[in-house]
Amino acid sequence: MPQMGESIAEGTIVRWIKKVGDAVDRDEPLFEISTDKVDAEIPSPAAGVLVAIAVKEGETVPVNSVVATIGVAGEQVAAQAPVTAVAAAPVAAAPPSTAAPVPVPAGAGGPVAAAAPEDGERQKSSPLVRRIAKEHNVDIGRIHGTGLGGRVTKQDILGFIEKGGSTPSIDSRSARPASAPLAQDQPPVVRGAGDQVVPMSVMRKKIAEHMVVSKRTSAHVYSVFEVNYSRVDQIRKAKKEEYERSGARLTFTSFIAKVVVDCLRRHKVINASIDGDNIIYRADINLGIAVALEQGLIVPVVKAAGEKNTLGLSKAIQDVAERARAKKLSPEEVHGGTFTITNPGNFGAQFGLPIINQPQVAILGVGAIEKRPVVIDDAIAIRLMGFLTLGYDHRLVDGAVADQFMADVKKGIETFDSSQV
Repeated sequence: MPQMGESIAEGTIVRWIKKVGDAVDRDEPLFEISTDKVDAEIPSPAAGVLVAIAVKEGETVPVNSVVATIGVAGEQVAAQAPVTAVAAAPVAAAPPSTAAPVPVPAGAGGPVAAAAPEDGERQKSSPLVRRIAKEHNVDIGRIHGTGLGGRVTKQDILGFIEKGGSTPSIDSRSARPASAPLAQDQPPVVRGAGDQVVPMSVMRKKIAEHMVVSKRTSAHVYSVFEVNYSRVDQIRKAKKEEYERSGARLTFTSFIAKVVVDCLRRHKVINASIDGDNIIYRADINLGIAVALEQGLIVPVVKAAGEKNTLGLSKAIQDVAERARAKKLSPEEVHGGTFTITNPGNFGAQFGLPIINQPQVAILGVGAIEKRPVVIDDAIAIRLMGFLTLGYDHRLVDGAVADQFMADVKKGIETFDSSQV
């Protein structure tokens, strides 16, 4: 199981792309994993034959656990001893190439060196686990960790909370009661004859947890503005072929993103976060772009978006969206966002009321862009119109501040400077 990021301690095997007995080339996709940060296809660390699979689909194991074994080409699968150690200890370095071939564990890029000891807290739990513990007022020291080296895993702490391990109290920093587990809040579900029961995917579980945490954390309020896209539509049609020659698609999202990052420079509270009694005004504008996948939603981040022009933003958004759908993102590319844009209008929605992507304080929803009758100078005209919705955290962002930001975004789109394209 590969180490997909410093804060990631475990991963779930979602799908085996190869089966036992299949030949596999080096860097060919071998299996698909899901972690707390990202889903990804993992390439084979070596060429050969997949001779054994130690971890089944749906199982979660610590990083560096042996999940399968690759043997040299031509070996008989039946002659290989099955791999039984799910959480195997780190193995020694591979022998020189002159020695007899040995099977290669398919994990974090082949044989791994012994990991350096970490500080007690990090060795015991991941940042995700500590965040959950903080939200539910749980002392991690009370939990018996089942992970590698006694590490407390996400399953450990969620199981502890579901058994009533959290202590109701008042968080002095946010002045709100500690949240009860979701499983205890919802009424029992009565199943009817013929109902189909399907376990939640790992991604669906993570989305559910993140959304519930966000609703419990932020005081969600919304402002909706109607925007005239006629000007940017004219610019887009004039510049579309030029952008395509540069390897980019000039979309309405390109214009919205450019205007948004410019406005975030002037309205710094929208590009901020709350940390207890402190406000963090972000130095960088890291723009999250929500991408719908077949099994859920992921938000890759365009880092340093405020430093890019319209062409640079177009290329970056296209790149992260395509790699998100291909499951080629790294954990760092879905982390560190300071503001998010989501586009329910792609599916025809007039507007949406999106949930804030924690720890951000605002999110912009883009509604369907279509021709509508509007009144201009006391006459009815046809214009390309659409709604923009800002969801914001009223703990930090006041309505007047949110509306000033949205008015700025609306003006920027309707009077877009063609020299910026």
